[in-house]
Amino acid sequence: MDALNQTRVIEFVSLGLTENWVLEVLFSVAFSITYVLTLLGNTLIIVTIVFTPRLHTPMYFFLSNLSFIDICHSSVTVPKMLEGLLLERKTISFDNCIAQLFFLHLFACAEIFLLTIMAYDRYGAICAPLHYPNVMNIRVCVQLVFALWLGAAVHSLVQTVLTIRLPYCGPNIIDSYFCDVPPVIKLACTDTYLTGMLIVSNSGTISLTCFLALVTSYTVILVSLRKQSAEGRQKALSTCSAHFMVVGFFFGPCIFLYTRADTSFSMDKVVSVFYTVITPQLNPLIYTLRKEEVQSAIKHLRQKQVFS
Repeated sequence: MDALNQTRVIEFVSLGLTENWVLEVLFSVAFSITYVLTLLGNTLIIVTIVFTPRLHTPMYFFLSNLSFIDICHSSVTVPKMLEGLLLERKTISFDNCIAQLFFLHLFACAEIFLLTIMAYDRYGAICAPLHYPNVMNIRVCVQLVFALWLGAAVHSLVQTVLTIRLPYCGPNIIDSYFCDVPPVIKLACTDTYLTGMLIVSNSGTISLTCFLALVTSYTVILVSLRKQSAEGRQKALSTCSAHFMVVGFFFGPCIFLYTRADTSFSMDKVVSVFYTVITPQLNPLIYTLRKEEVQSAIKHLRQKQVFS
């Protein structure tokens, strides 16, 4: 029994995305370009917001935090995935696997909470504009961001503790291209049904609760838009529709992957790619860089750099 409780596996072998070397080359090129664009686009957003005083508002404060989280979120999995696409044997040590798992859930949960906070921010700005400056000031914004990181850290610690307390003494082949809770706990040398249910109840509850809160807030916003002018309605719809696209693309894979315990589907890897590689690029592509204020600020910073 003591031997069973000891972790014997020192590394995991990943099956990667595909065993077809032609597809691996194509994927490595495509995902490398996507990752570079993700880093550049989100970094540009952060720099633009930081160095443009008129963008120092709650909405752009949250957007800069979203860009930072997207950079971190993609950097947890994509570099290792690109390395695996170029190597025949894809391995990761047990410690690095657990670290990847921890930071993956830390940044993913932080993004879930941040998107929920941003929906609350839009609700306050559109539905209660007179009280908005008092309700959503810089002090409140900082407190909300601190709370979301604290909540994300607690969630990630729970997921990690539930995973590492299991004994791993047998197979070490992960049917994925990165370390996540569902594929890792399948390799444990014990019955994982209870652990799987605890993990699902934790991740699934957070994903579903926040998603329902988002849907509710946007429903209230849409109803309230009937009382506004045509110009105000169009501006609000433009902001909220782009935000809701990001929400849908992010929450869809989360709910699909983390609301079931032992069931796996053939399309899990495809959904995971969208969740870890594509979604972090959506913020600069379909939300922030489409806003005229951001485009104007970027041009202004570029002109200042040229003149200096």
